[in-house]
Amino acid sequence: MAKYSSMIIGHTTLDTNTDHLGNTVKIVGGAVIYSSASAYALGHRVLAVTKVAQKDADRIEQFVIPKEDIVVLPSEKSTDMVNIYHTADKEKRTCKNLSKGDPFRVSEIPDEDAAIIHLAGLVYGDFDTELILTLAKRAPLAVDVQAMLRHVDPDGSMHFEDWKDKKECLPFVTYLKTDAAEAEIMTGCEDRREAAKHLYSWGAKEIMITHNTEVLIYDGKEFYTCPIKARNLSGRTGRGDTTFAAYINERLDRSIEEALLTATATVSLKMETPGPFRGTRADVEAYIKELY
Repeated sequence: MAKYSSMIIGHTTLDTNTDHLGNTVKIVGGAVIYSSASAYALGHRVLAVTKVAQKDADRIEQFVIPKEDIVVLPSEKSTDMVNIYHTADKEKRTCKNLSKGDPFRVSEIPDEDAAIIHLAGLVYGDFDTELILTLAKRAPLAVDVQAMLRHVDPDGSMHFEDWKDKKECLPFVTYLKTDAAEAEIMTGCEDRREAAKHLYSWGAKEIMITHNTEVLIYDGKEFYTCPIKARNLSGRTGRGDTTFAAYINERLDRSIEEALLTATATVSLKMETPGPFRGTRADVEAYIKELY
């Protein structure tokens, strides 16, 4: 049995979030924090590998997982973001990158025994193709495509464009996560099921596409969906990260249907409170009984 269920690699970020009413709040986030929190809450031991500048070392306090399961690598800068939400449902937003952390290199990744290696990046350049192809030889690879599509412009504004190395890299990806918009960018398909079929045909083994109404999984044979049932959206930030990490860690010993239900219930509950998920498996199971 592996020492860790998953090793999650990615930058933290200081997010300055402004809602549609003009209220601003600063919060330390990043996929690596949200992902490790949801997997840990469900009882999985995970290793988080991140990079921060020395001046931002206190960001590590925002992780939910035990300190001995966090590896902090040096970086000249940390990643900082500004998010301006234009609607109450927080589906439309403008993002700006104020500072970008150093890329992760193959030589820096610790040689730890993990059942899954999860790339939870923030922007293009966090990971290169060499890292993807090399780490895929060590363990099944889980990739959130955000860090392959979201590019930072010289003025800090960000735009999405297709992953130019997708057909080289996707055959090495066991679990692939996109949201509906990212799936359309990669495949040209607005229909999520058609997009999933394309991504599977290019080599990814198990595809997750998130949407504000449901989470969809495709394994090349069947489609599985589960509705999101959050009672409010105050903790929407980190939604996809929470879902994906919960799902892939649950998949180590559970069926697609079981893992999908647990992951979707976890994110539905998490979305009701800002910050990373701090509940327990018992909380998620109670939520499933009540709402599913």
